Amino acid sequence: MTDAARPLDGRVALVTGASSGIGEATAVALAAAGAAVAIGARRAERLSALADRLRADGVRVLTLDLDVTDEKACTDAVRRTREQLGGLDVLVNNAGVMLLGTVVGADTEDWRRMVHTNVLGLMYMTHAAIEGMVEQGSGDVVNVSSVAGRTARKGAGVYNASKWAVNAFSESLRQEVTTRGVRISLVEPGAVTTELTSHITQPEAKAASERMHASMTALTADDIARAVLYVVSQPPHVAVNEVLVRPTDQER
Repeated sequence: MTDAARPLDGRVALVTGASSGIGEATAVALAAAGAAVAIGARRAERLSALADRLRADGVRVLTLDLDVTDEKACTDAVRRTREQLGGLDVLVNNAGVMLLGTVVGADTEDWRRMVHTNVLGLMYMTHAAIEGMVEQGSGDVVNVSSVAGRTARKGAGVYNASKWAVNAFSESLRQEVTTRGVRISLVEPGAVTTELTSHITQPEAKAASERMHASMTALTADDIARAVLYVVSQPPHVAVNEVLVRPTDQER
């Protein structure tokens, strides 16, 4: 019987964007709940440091040099996880970028990066994992979206579009596989203190984002990791399809 304190004993999870922020916190939370974890990202040094921490606690860990915009890399990541950790039960699609900015005066390279990472990267990883989950009759795919997938705001149009795409893709896939034992879930954070804001290239948008975060008590990465753990720890007959997590003092 599974220990109530370790509900993921015997399960294998793969987390993308695991070198920092929500991805790192999620990998730690899933490992603490008993899962073996494959951690994927492009920053190998940070992944290695995280892997060392987890192994020191007795966790089985696989590090993956993973750029989710490369479809072959996604397929290889899932294959290696199954071969080296013995399966794949939980996929957390967390890798993403938040390059806020107005449409007028935009650098369209920011658009390409968001669509390639937030949308296609998530789809590539899901495509690589989903068939095996359907075959085994179980599995969780957790897509980290955003409140921006529900509420459009001036200065976030393309980021909004990328997250609305994630939400639509997730709901369509949920309907496709839910009667076959596979659960598809969305976790939608509001304002979270992570590195994402620092990557914004449009100065006005970066300043506006920083002001918004300073105006409230923002969420931490651990807050979102707990939401992911809650979703994947439910008994097989319970599917938590959406979790929207905002700071208490975030209005929209």
